[in-house]
Amino acid sequence: MSSDDVVSVLNDLIETSKDGEKGFRVCAEDLKDPKLKSSFAQRAEECAQAAAELQGMVRDRGGDPEKHSSMAGELHRRWVDLKSMVTGKSDEAILNECERGEDVAKKSYQKALENELPADVRAVVERQYQGVLRNHDQVKALRDAARAGH
Repeated sequence: MSSDDVVSVLNDLIETSKDGEKGFRVCAEDLKDPKLKSSFAQRAEECAQAAAELQGMVRDRGGDPEKHSSMAGELHRRWVDLKSMVTGKSDEAILNECERGEDVAKKSYQKALENELPADVRAVVERQYQGVLRNHDQVKALRDAARAGH
């Protein structure tokens, strides 16, 4: 895989991480449960740290790191806002949308790992992917608990 190809894969993951950061911040603002708010603010910070780590790897390869979230992520957040207005922003509805965002993150990392990445890059991407899986599973469990509470 060429250095330019590696930079491209990393920049895609930076967008994904930025999407996650913004998505978790939006969810944290809208959630009513203080423990959930705190948990989601922490997840937003972890996404920001993941993006920063990937940006450093892009710079190390002489590339120009992505600094923004994706258009798809922006559209998803607008959909979350619109849907929240209609559903009254229940914690369950917010958690549903957060889980949907984590589904997208899982796919982005899976796609990245299909490439022949250099060993150092693969190690970081795999470690971050484990965090994405953990976030997804935790968000799903929280959503299921909120759903059961109704």
